[in-house]
Amino acid sequence: MDDLDRRILTALQNNNRHSFADLAKLVGSSPASCMRRVNKLRAKGVIVGDISLVDPKALGKSLTVIVTVELDRERLDLVENFKRAMRATKEVTQCYMVTGDADFVLIITVKDVEAFDAFVKTKLYTDPNVRKFRSMITLDRVKFEPRIIV
Repeated sequence: MDDLDRRILTALQNNNRHSFADLAKLVGSSPASCMRRVNKLRAKGVIVGDISLVDPKALGKSLTVIVTVELDRERLDLVENFKRAMRATKEVTQCYMVTGDADFVLIITVKDVEAFDAFVKTKLYTDPNVRKFRSMITLDRVKFEPRIIV
């Protein structure tokens, strides 16, 4: 990856709706070169998706909860079961396997406390491998930066 690739990635992370002509002007290249490089970055898995970021509150999802989860047993099959369940759960917008006191950190986005309570009852209390969890209700999203510095 060279400096031009980095400039392209920075520009696309700020706005992925640029035409190749506009992108070329932003990064100092030709549209054809930008198109080839973007396609190569996608093929190599550097660019993993093109999405629109949506304000959760605009969809009635005004509650974000950070949950730490400690598993009872750390057998590979049980860990994989938990990962699979979290990937399939629509309320979980992010899930990280971590080191330290917890095994996982979840970011949950729901309508309200009642919806979070339903999530807890159906996804955490029912999993026999969840030893304990702690939740933190967010008061203010101070920074949300889904970009990677390149």
